[in-house]
Amino acid sequence: MLSRHFEKPVRVWVGLGFPRQLNSVVDAYQFVVDWCGNSPEQKAAIRACKAALAGEIDPETARGILVQFARKKDILVEEEVMPAVTNSGQRLQV
Repeated sequence: MLSRHFEKPVRVWVGLGFPRQLNSVVDAYQFVVDWCGNSPEQKAAIRACKAALAGEIDPETARGILVQFARKKDILVEEEVMPAVTNSGQRLQV
């Protein structure tokens, strides 16, 4: 199994509204397998991650399926939702 990185990470909401960044197919696979449920979208994401890890499909194809899963479950962090943070860790007021 290869740890194949995505061109652009996928960010999802976890726990009490904390974002988690999934950088690779391995990250995505672990996240989706640990997700509670058994939906068709989850099963598709698991299959896609396994196929990408086996080199059967491109990591970006698996990423697209993961994004669809996250959207369906309403846990995808859209880029404009992430608050800007300063170097000191404080949120910027906009």
